[in-house]
Amino acid sequence: MAFTRYSFTNRRKNNQGKSIVSNSKASYTIYNAVEAGRIDYSVRIMEEGERLDTLSGLTYGDSSLWWIIAAASGIGWGMQVPPGTVLRIPNNSSEVFGLLVWVIKEIRYQITILVISIWLRLLMN
Repeated sequence: MAFTRYSFTNRRKNNQGKSIVSNSKASYTIYNAVEAGRIDYSVRIMEEGERLDTLSGLTYGDSSLWWIIAAASGIGWGMQVPPGTVLRIPNNSSEVFGLLVWVIKEIRYQITILVISIWLRLLMN
């Protein structure tokens, strides 16, 4: 299963009916794991002309994984970040993907509980 930056996002519509993508549970999970020390990471200060996708390509061999660095650093979804920004770059993308698989399992568990509770309510009526 391939993960992208959109795999765990909340898709919704704004006041004008335009589709928007908001931060995902994955972003919070990655950020909190870094904060708690559950993911090993390096610290880097963003320099003039650098971009997250370039750093991701150098770190992971895949520039499309820039969102991992953004999530770990609490940046959000911007690829171009101002110079001087402190980045927390997870050393191993496999650790991050291991967390995200846990997120999927947790979501499935919550859905299962919800379905069972609805089914029980229907049976009792």
